[in-house]
Amino acid sequence: MASIDIIKNKCVGCKKCVSACPFGAIEVENKKASIGEKCTLCGSCAEGCPFGAINFVRDEIIKNDLSEYRGIWVFAEQRKGKLKSVALELLGKARELAEDLDTETVAVALGHNIENLSKELIAYGADRVMVIDADWLSDFNDQVYGEIMVDLINEHKPEIVLMGATSNGRSLAPCISSALRTGLTADCTVLETDREERLLLQTRPAFGGNLMATIVCPNNRPQMATVRPKLFKPLGPDYTRQGRVDILSVHSQIEGFVKKIRDIDNEEEINLTEADIIVGVGKGIGNQKNIQLAQELADALGAALGASRPVVDSGWMPYSQQVGQTGKTVAPKLYIACGISGAIQHLAGLADIETIVAINNDPDAPIFKVANYKIVGDVKEILPLVTEKIRNKNK
Repeated sequence: MASIDIIKNKCVGCKKCVSACPFGAIEVENKKASIGEKCTLCGSCAEGCPFGAINFVRDEIIKNDLSEYRGIWVFAEQRKGKLKSVALELLGKARELAEDLDTETVAVALGHNIENLSKELIAYGADRVMVIDADWLSDFNDQVYGEIMVDLINEHKPEIVLMGATSNGRSLAPCISSALRTGLTADCTVLETDREERLLLQTRPAFGGNLMATIVCPNNRPQMATVRPKLFKPLGPDYTRQGRVDILSVHSQIEGFVKKIRDIDNEEEINLTEADIIVGVGKGIGNQKNIQLAQELADALGAALGASRPVVDSGWMPYSQQVGQTGKTVAPKLYIACGISGAIQHLAGLADIETIVAINNDPDAPIFKVANYKIVGDVKEILPLVTEKIRNKNK
Protein backbone atom coordinates (compact mmCIF):
# COMPACT_ATOMS: atom_id res chain seq x y z
CA MET A 1 0.00 0.00 0.00
CA ALA A 2 1.30 3.47 -0.89
CA SER A 3 2.56 5.63 1.99
CA ILE A 4 4.40 8.90 2.53
CA ASP A 5 6.10 10.55 5.51
CA ILE A 6 8.60 13.28 6.36
CA ILE A 7 12.04 12.30 7.66
CA LYS A 8 12.34 15.06 10.25
CA ASN A 9 16.12 14.98 10.75
CA LYS A 10 16.64 15.52 7.02
CA CYS A 11 14.05 18.26 6.53
CA VAL A 12 15.54 21.80 6.53
CA GLY A 13 12.31 23.71 5.87
CA CYS A 14 13.28 24.85 2.37
CA LYS A 15 9.63 24.75 1.25
CA LYS A 16 10.45 23.23 -2.14
CA CYS A 17 8.01 20.45 -1.36
CA VAL A 18 5.30 23.06 -0.79
CA SER A 19 5.71 24.47 -4.29
CA ALA A 20 5.98 20.96 -5.75
CA CYS A 21 2.67 19.78 -4.30
CA PRO A 22 -0.20 20.43 -6.75
CA PHE A 23 -2.83 19.92 -4.05
CA GLY A 24 -1.63 22.32 -1.33
CA ALA A 25 -1.26 19.43 1.11
CA ILE A 26 2.09 20.45 2.69
CA GLU A 27 2.80 23.11 5.30
CA VAL A 28 6.12 24.15 6.85
CA GLU A 29 6.21 25.25 10.47
CA ASN A 30 9.36 25.79 12.57
CA LYS A 31 11.42 24.69 9.56
CA LYS A 32 9.76 21.28 9.44
CA ALA A 33 7.32 20.10 6.77
CA SER A 34 4.10 18.27 7.53
CA ILE A 35 1.67 16.55 5.16
CA GLY A 36 -2.06 17.21 5.54
CA GLU A 37 -5.22 15.34 4.62
CA LYS A 38 -5.32 16.84 1.12
CA CYS A 39 -2.46 14.51 0.12
CA THR A 40 -3.32 12.17 -2.77
CA LEU A 41 -0.05 10.19 -2.65
CA CYS A 42 0.99 11.48 -6.07
CA GLY A 43 4.69 11.62 -5.05
CA SER A 44 5.44 15.05 -6.54
CA CYS A 45 6.85 16.33 -3.25
CA ALA A 46 9.31 13.43 -2.93
CA GLU A 47 10.62 14.12 -6.41
CA GLY A 48 10.97 17.82 -5.61
CA CYS A 49 12.85 17.44 -2.31
CA PRO A 50 16.63 18.02 -2.80
CA PHE A 51 17.50 16.55 0.63
CA GLY A 52 15.76 13.18 0.40
CA ALA A 53 13.61 14.11 3.39
CA ILE A 54 10.40 12.59 2.07
CA ASN A 55 9.95 8.84 2.14
CA PHE A 56 7.44 7.81 -0.52
CA VAL A 57 6.49 4.18 -1.12
CA ARG A 58 4.43 3.56 -4.25
CA ASP A 59 1.80 0.87 -4.67
CA GLU A 60 3.33 -2.26 -6.08
CA ILE A 61 2.01 -2.99 -9.55
CA ILE A 62 0.77 -6.56 -9.54
CA LYS A 63 0.70 -8.13 -12.98
CA ASN A 64 -1.75 -10.94 -13.55
CA ASP A 65 -1.05 -13.82 -15.89
CA LEU A 66 -2.89 -12.19 -18.75
CA SER A 67 -2.72 -15.31 -20.91
CA GLU A 68 -5.42 -16.89 -18.72
CA TYR A 69 -7.98 -14.30 -19.80
CA ARG A 70 -9.96 -14.72 -23.01
CA GLY A 71 -13.37 -13.69 -24.27
CA ILE A 72 -15.44 -10.51 -24.42
CA TRP A 73 -18.39 -10.26 -22.06
CA VAL A 74 -21.42 -8.02 -22.37
CA PHE A 75 -23.65 -7.45 -19.35
CA ALA A 76 -27.09 -8.02 -20.87
CA GLU A 77 -29.07 -5.49 -18.88
CA GLN A 78 -32.80 -6.11 -18.89
CA ARG A 79 -35.85 -4.71 -17.22
CA LYS A 80 -38.88 -6.87 -16.49
CA GLY A 81 -37.69 -9.45 -19.01
CA LYS A 82 -37.04 -6.98 -21.84
CA LEU A 83 -33.47 -6.32 -22.95
CA LYS A 84 -32.20 -2.76 -22.84
CA SER A 85 -31.26 -1.53 -26.29
CA VAL A 86 -27.70 -0.80 -25.13
CA ALA A 87 -27.15 -4.53 -24.48
CA LEU A 88 -27.83 -5.32 -28.14
CA GLU A 89 -25.72 -2.36 -29.25
CA LEU A 90 -22.79 -3.59 -27.16
CA LEU A 91 -23.13 -7.11 -28.55
CA GLY A 92 -22.59 -5.72 -32.04
CA LYS A 93 -19.44 -3.90 -30.94
CA ALA A 94 -18.27 -6.94 -28.95
CA ARG A 95 -18.53 -9.11 -32.06
CA GLU A 96 -16.33 -6.65 -33.94
CA LEU A 97 -13.74 -6.64 -31.14
CA ALA A 98 -13.91 -10.43 -30.78
CA GLU A 99 -13.12 -10.88 -34.46
CA ASP A 100 -10.06 -8.65 -34.04
CA LEU A 101 -8.86 -10.72 -31.07
CA ASP A 102 -10.02 -14.12 -32.38
CA THR A 103 -12.10 -14.85 -29.29
CA GLU A 104 -15.74 -15.43 -28.32
CA THR A 105 -18.54 -13.04 -27.40
CA VAL A 106 -20.45 -13.87 -24.21
CA ALA A 107 -23.66 -12.26 -22.93
CA VAL A 108 -24.34 -12.47 -19.19
CA ALA A 109 -27.97 -12.08 -18.09
CA LEU A 110 -29.17 -11.85 -14.49
CA GLY A 111 -32.83 -11.60 -13.42
CA HIS A 112 -36.07 -13.55 -13.15
CA ASN A 113 -38.01 -15.23 -15.97
CA ILE A 114 -35.27 -14.34 -18.46
CA GLU A 115 -34.30 -17.69 -19.98
CA ASN A 116 -36.21 -16.70 -23.13
CA LEU A 117 -33.70 -13.87 -23.72
CA SER A 118 -30.99 -16.32 -24.77
CA LYS A 119 -32.29 -16.73 -28.31
CA GLU A 120 -32.45 -12.97 -28.83
CA LEU A 121 -28.93 -12.46 -27.45
CA ILE A 122 -27.53 -15.13 -29.76
CA ALA A 123 -29.40 -13.62 -32.72
CA TYR A 124 -27.75 -10.27 -32.01
CA GLY A 125 -24.22 -11.67 -31.87
CA ALA A 126 -23.53 -13.68 -28.71
CA ASP A 127 -21.63 -16.94 -29.18
CA ARG A 128 -22.52 -17.96 -25.66
CA VAL A 129 -25.10 -16.84 -23.11
CA MET A 130 -24.71 -17.26 -19.36
CA VAL A 131 -28.05 -17.01 -17.53
CA ILE A 132 -28.73 -16.81 -13.81
CA ASP A 133 -32.48 -16.84 -13.26
CA ALA A 134 -33.93 -16.52 -9.75
CA ASP A 135 -36.96 -14.79 -8.26
CA TRP A 136 -34.77 -12.83 -5.83
CA LEU A 137 -32.92 -11.32 -8.81
CA SER A 138 -36.06 -9.73 -10.27
CA ASP A 139 -35.09 -6.33 -8.82
CA PHE A 140 -31.67 -4.87 -9.62
CA ASN A 141 -29.28 -4.42 -6.71
CA ASP A 142 -25.69 -3.43 -7.41
CA GLN A 143 -24.26 -5.30 -4.42
CA VAL A 144 -26.04 -8.56 -5.21
CA TYR A 145 -25.48 -8.36 -8.96
CA GLY A 146 -21.91 -7.20 -8.33
CA GLU A 147 -21.06 -10.17 -6.13
CA ILE A 148 -22.45 -12.58 -8.72
CA MET A 149 -20.53 -10.92 -11.56
CA VAL A 150 -17.28 -10.92 -9.58
CA ASP A 151 -17.64 -14.64 -8.87
CA LEU A 152 -18.34 -15.38 -12.54
CA ILE A 153 -15.40 -13.27 -13.73
CA ASN A 154 -13.00 -14.90 -11.26
CA GLU A 155 -14.11 -18.33 -12.46
CA HIS A 156 -14.26 -17.79 -16.23
CA LYS A 157 -11.66 -14.99 -16.67
CA PRO A 158 -12.90 -12.80 -19.54
CA GLU A 159 -10.37 -10.31 -20.89
CA ILE A 160 -12.94 -7.57 -21.59
CA VAL A 161 -16.24 -6.71 -19.89
CA LEU A 162 -18.59 -4.14 -21.47
CA MET A 163 -21.59 -2.57 -19.77
CA GLY A 164 -24.12 0.09 -20.68
CA ALA A 165 -23.63 3.52 -19.10
CA THR A 166 -27.18 3.43 -17.75
CA SER A 167 -28.11 4.26 -14.16
CA ASN A 168 -27.76 0.57 -13.29
CA GLY A 169 -24.57 0.10 -15.29
CA ARG A 170 -22.92 3.15 -13.77
CA SER A 171 -23.69 1.78 -10.33
CA LEU A 172 -22.72 -1.83 -11.02
CA ALA A 173 -19.51 -1.41 -13.03
CA PRO A 174 -17.43 0.30 -10.29
CA CYS A 175 -18.58 -2.29 -7.74
CA ILE A 176 -17.14 -4.99 -9.97
CA SER A 177 -13.93 -3.20 -10.97
CA SER A 178 -13.03 -2.21 -7.41
CA ALA A 179 -13.60 -5.76 -6.15
CA LEU A 180 -11.38 -7.13 -8.92
CA ARG A 181 -8.79 -4.32 -8.57
CA THR A 182 -8.91 -3.63 -12.27
CA GLY A 183 -9.42 -0.55 -14.42
CA LEU A 184 -12.73 0.92 -15.58
CA THR A 185 -13.25 3.59 -18.23
CA ALA A 186 -16.67 5.23 -18.08
CA ASP A 187 -18.75 6.70 -20.91
CA CYS A 188 -16.54 5.53 -23.77
CA THR A 189 -17.36 6.83 -27.24
CA VAL A 190 -14.89 4.69 -29.21
CA LEU A 191 -13.71 1.12 -28.55
CA GLU A 192 -10.88 -0.42 -30.57
CA THR A 193 -8.21 -3.07 -30.01
CA ASP A 194 -4.45 -3.38 -30.11
CA ARG A 195 -4.25 -6.90 -31.52
CA GLU A 196 -0.60 -7.57 -30.65
CA GLU A 197 -0.93 -6.54 -27.00
CA ARG A 198 -4.59 -7.66 -26.73
CA LEU A 199 -5.46 -4.27 -25.28
CA LEU A 200 -8.83 -2.55 -25.36
CA LEU A 201 -8.34 1.04 -26.54
CA GLN A 202 -10.98 3.00 -24.67
CA THR A 203 -11.60 6.53 -25.91
CA ARG A 204 -13.74 9.05 -24.06
CA PRO A 205 -14.12 12.85 -23.80
CA ALA A 206 -11.85 14.57 -21.29
CA PHE A 207 -11.33 18.09 -19.93
CA GLY A 208 -14.90 19.18 -20.50
CA GLY A 209 -15.13 17.57 -23.90
CA ASN A 210 -12.30 19.67 -25.33
CA LEU A 211 -10.18 16.64 -26.17
CA MET A 212 -10.50 12.88 -26.51
CA ALA A 213 -8.41 10.60 -24.28
CA THR A 214 -7.58 6.98 -25.12
CA ILE A 215 -7.11 4.84 -22.03
CA VAL A 216 -5.61 1.36 -21.69
CA CYS A 217 -5.39 -1.13 -18.84
CA PRO A 218 -2.13 -3.03 -19.53
CA ASN A 219 -1.53 -4.82 -16.23
CA ASN A 220 -4.88 -6.10 -15.01
CA ARG A 221 -7.84 -8.04 -16.32
CA PRO A 222 -10.60 -7.83 -17.21
CA GLN A 223 -10.48 -4.54 -19.06
CA MET A 224 -13.77 -2.83 -18.25
CA ALA A 225 -15.67 -0.07 -20.02
CA THR A 226 -19.13 1.46 -19.98
CA VAL A 227 -20.76 2.90 -23.09
CA ARG A 228 -23.77 5.18 -23.38
CA PRO A 229 -26.89 3.95 -25.16
CA LYS A 230 -27.29 4.85 -28.84
CA LEU A 231 -23.56 5.23 -29.60
CA PHE A 232 -23.22 1.92 -31.42
CA LYS A 233 -25.64 0.27 -33.80
CA PRO A 234 -26.77 -3.30 -33.10
CA LEU A 235 -26.23 -6.00 -35.68
CA GLY A 236 -29.22 -7.10 -37.68
CA PRO A 237 -30.68 -10.07 -35.80
CA ASP A 238 -30.10 -13.54 -37.25
CA TYR A 239 -32.42 -15.98 -35.52
CA THR A 240 -30.82 -18.91 -37.35
CA ARG A 241 -27.53 -18.40 -35.45
CA GLN A 242 -26.56 -21.17 -33.09
CA GLY A 243 -24.96 -20.55 -29.72
CA ARG A 244 -24.31 -22.11 -26.36
CA VAL A 245 -26.59 -21.39 -23.40
CA ASP A 246 -25.40 -22.03 -19.84
CA ILE A 247 -28.04 -21.92 -17.10
CA LEU A 248 -26.07 -21.27 -13.91
CA SER A 249 -26.82 -21.15 -10.20
CA VAL A 250 -25.23 -19.03 -7.48
CA HIS A 251 -24.38 -19.50 -3.84
CA SER A 252 -27.46 -19.40 -1.65
CA GLN A 253 -25.99 -16.92 0.86
CA ILE A 254 -26.50 -14.11 -1.65
CA GLU A 255 -30.25 -14.74 -1.67
CA GLY A 256 -32.21 -12.31 0.44
CA PHE A 257 -29.26 -9.93 0.76
CA VAL A 258 -31.52 -6.92 0.30
CA LYS A 259 -35.28 -6.67 0.62
CA LYS A 260 -37.24 -4.64 -1.89
CA ILE A 261 -38.58 -1.38 -0.49
CA ARG A 262 -40.43 0.08 -3.48
CA ASP A 263 -40.30 0.06 -7.25
CA ILE A 264 -39.98 3.42 -9.00
CA ASP A 265 -40.79 3.42 -12.70
CA ASN A 266 -38.79 6.25 -14.26
CA GLU A 267 -40.76 6.81 -17.43
CA GLU A 268 -38.91 10.05 -18.24
CA GLU A 269 -35.61 8.23 -18.62
CA ILE A 270 -37.10 5.41 -20.66
CA ASN A 271 -38.94 7.74 -23.04
CA LEU A 272 -35.95 10.00 -23.66
CA THR A 273 -33.49 7.30 -24.69
CA GLU A 274 -36.02 5.37 -26.77
CA ALA A 275 -37.91 8.29 -28.35
CA ASP A 276 -38.14 8.74 -32.13
CA ILE A 277 -38.77 12.48 -31.70
CA ILE A 278 -37.23 14.75 -29.05
CA VAL A 279 -37.86 18.43 -28.41
CA GLY A 280 -34.72 19.82 -26.74
CA VAL A 281 -34.89 22.92 -24.55
CA GLY A 282 -32.02 25.38 -24.01
CA LYS A 283 -31.58 28.56 -21.97
CA GLY A 284 -32.81 30.52 -24.98
CA ILE A 285 -36.32 29.54 -23.89
CA GLY A 286 -36.02 32.43 -21.42
CA ASN A 287 -37.38 31.02 -18.17
CA GLN A 288 -38.88 27.91 -16.61
CA LYS A 289 -42.44 28.98 -17.35
CA ASN A 290 -41.74 29.09 -21.09
CA ILE A 291 -40.77 25.39 -21.09
CA GLN A 292 -44.51 24.76 -21.34
CA LEU A 293 -44.28 26.05 -24.94
CA ALA A 294 -41.84 23.25 -25.77
CA GLN A 295 -43.93 20.72 -23.86
CA GLU A 296 -46.99 21.62 -25.94
CA LEU A 297 -45.03 21.02 -29.14
CA ALA A 298 -43.75 17.70 -27.77
CA ASP A 299 -47.30 16.64 -26.90
CA ALA A 300 -48.53 17.53 -30.38
CA LEU A 301 -45.76 15.46 -31.96
CA GLY A 302 -45.88 12.58 -29.48
CA ALA A 303 -42.30 13.46 -28.59
CA ALA A 304 -40.12 13.31 -25.49
CA LEU A 305 -38.80 16.49 -23.88
CA GLY A 306 -35.04 16.91 -23.40
CA ALA A 307 -32.87 19.64 -21.93
CA SER A 308 -29.41 21.15 -22.20
CA ARG A 309 -27.16 21.21 -19.15
CA PRO A 310 -27.67 24.94 -18.41
CA VAL A 311 -31.43 24.32 -18.19
CA VAL A 312 -30.89 21.46 -15.74
CA ASP A 313 -28.28 23.40 -13.74
CA SER A 314 -30.81 26.21 -13.37
CA GLY A 315 -33.30 23.78 -11.87
CA TRP A 316 -35.81 24.24 -14.68
CA MET A 317 -35.87 20.55 -15.66
CA PRO A 318 -34.68 17.34 -13.96
CA TYR A 319 -31.34 15.70 -14.69
CA SER A 320 -33.14 12.63 -16.04
CA GLN A 321 -34.00 14.72 -19.13
CA GLN A 322 -30.52 16.13 -19.75
CA VAL A 323 -28.99 15.47 -23.17
CA GLY A 324 -25.26 15.80 -23.71
CA GLN A 325 -21.86 14.67 -22.56
CA THR A 326 -22.86 14.67 -18.88
CA GLY A 327 -26.41 13.56 -19.58
CA LYS A 328 -27.87 11.07 -22.02
CA THR A 329 -26.89 10.15 -25.54
CA VAL A 330 -29.95 10.08 -27.79
CA ALA A 331 -30.57 8.99 -31.37
CA PRO A 332 -34.09 10.03 -32.41
CA LYS A 333 -35.19 10.34 -36.00
CA LEU A 334 -36.05 14.01 -35.36
CA TYR A 335 -34.45 16.40 -32.86
CA ILE A 336 -35.88 19.91 -32.48
CA ALA A 337 -33.42 22.18 -30.65
CA CYS A 338 -35.28 25.11 -29.08
CA GLY A 339 -33.02 27.89 -27.86
CA ILE A 340 -29.99 25.59 -27.65
CA SER A 341 -26.71 27.22 -28.65
CA GLY A 342 -25.02 23.94 -29.57
CA ALA A 343 -22.03 23.69 -27.24
CA ILE A 344 -19.75 20.73 -27.97
CA GLN A 345 -20.81 19.12 -24.69
CA HIS A 346 -24.44 19.07 -25.83
CA LEU A 347 -23.63 17.87 -29.34
CA ALA A 348 -21.71 14.95 -27.80
CA GLY A 349 -25.07 13.55 -26.72
CA LEU A 350 -26.54 13.52 -30.24
CA ALA A 351 -25.78 10.31 -32.12
CA ASP A 352 -26.88 9.36 -35.65
CA ILE A 353 -29.87 11.70 -35.74
CA GLU A 354 -31.59 11.71 -39.13
CA THR A 355 -32.95 15.26 -38.94
CA ILE A 356 -32.10 18.21 -36.68
CA VAL A 357 -34.28 21.32 -36.67
CA ALA A 358 -32.74 24.26 -34.80
CA ILE A 359 -34.56 27.38 -33.58
CA ASN A 360 -32.32 30.17 -32.27
CA ASN A 361 -32.24 33.97 -32.43
CA ASP A 362 -28.45 33.94 -32.99
CA PRO A 363 -27.69 33.27 -36.67
CA ASP A 364 -24.13 32.27 -35.70
CA ALA A 365 -25.16 29.72 -33.06
CA PRO A 366 -23.02 26.53 -33.34
CA ILE A 367 -26.17 24.39 -33.46
CA PHE A 368 -26.84 25.67 -36.99
CA LYS A 369 -23.63 23.99 -38.23
CA VAL A 370 -25.15 20.55 -37.59
CA ALA A 371 -28.81 21.37 -38.25
CA ASN A 372 -30.64 20.19 -41.36
CA TYR A 373 -33.24 22.96 -41.01
CA LYS A 374 -32.51 26.35 -39.45
CA ILE A 375 -35.00 28.84 -38.08
CA VAL A 376 -33.57 32.18 -36.94
CA GLY A 377 -35.91 33.96 -34.56
CA ASP A 378 -37.35 34.16 -31.07
CA VAL A 379 -38.13 30.61 -29.96
CA LYS A 380 -40.92 31.91 -27.71
CA GLU A 381 -42.72 33.31 -30.74
CA ILE A 382 -41.97 30.46 -33.13
CA LEU A 383 -42.96 27.50 -30.92
CA PRO A 384 -46.67 28.41 -30.62
CA LEU A 385 -46.89 28.84 -34.41
CA VAL A 386 -45.29 25.44 -35.08
CA THR A 387 -47.46 23.75 -32.45
CA GLU A 388 -50.62 25.22 -33.96
CA LYS A 389 -49.62 23.98 -37.44
CA ILE A 390 -49.01 20.46 -36.09
CA ARG A 391 -52.32 20.41 -34.22
CA ASN A 392 -54.25 21.55 -37.27
CA LYS A 393 -52.58 18.86 -39.38
CA ASN A 394 -53.48 16.21 -36.81
CA LYS A 395 -57.17 17.10 -36.83
